[in-house]
Amino acid sequence: MSRIGNKLITIPAGVSVDVAAGNEVTVKGPKGTLTRKFSDLMEIVVEGNEVTVKRPNDAKHTKQLHGTTRALLHNMVVGVSEGFTKSLELVGIGFRTAIKGKKLTMNVGYSHQVEMDIPEGLEVTCPSATEIAVSGIDKQQVGEFAANVRAVRKPEPYKGKGIRYKGEHIRRKEGKTAGKK
Repeated sequence: MSRIGNKLITIPAGVSVDVAAGNEVTVKGPKGTLTRKFSDLMEIVVEGNEVTVKRPNDAKHTKQLHGTTRALLHNMVVGVSEGFTKSLELVGIGFRTAIKGKKLTMNVGYSHQVEMDIPEGLEVTCPSATEIAVSGIDKQQVGEFAANVRAVRKPEPYKGKGIRYKGEHIRRKEGKTAGKK
């Protein structure tokens, strides 16, 4: 039995959920609008200020879809009401970042600056020269862009230099020992 699939989704004030034909769900809120098409196997029911996802049978594929559909719907509701944010920090001497127009520019130890286009629907800010904050209403899009920024210079285990998520713990290695006998 899917525990996540059976949980109710509570719709906060100011958010509306509409289910169209073919399981196309539109969620509107103060931060924006998200639309997604879900599998026809799932039955999405909106009753008052709650949304439930029901499955027709207990086949393995249907059980998998049940939990996934509920989680995606919940993320849509949270996204249009509160939004999602991922914070990254640059660790290293001379590492810095800035926003120039619609591009994120980073100096991260390469011979050239790395420029990344900021996708539509995302807001990227630099609170300081070594911090990046990615925010938006689509959790998948926010996470993917943050992962792409981190992939420019992953943190290395010896000195810990690189781009990391805020609060991420990097497992450090000892390196060469100075006094071998």
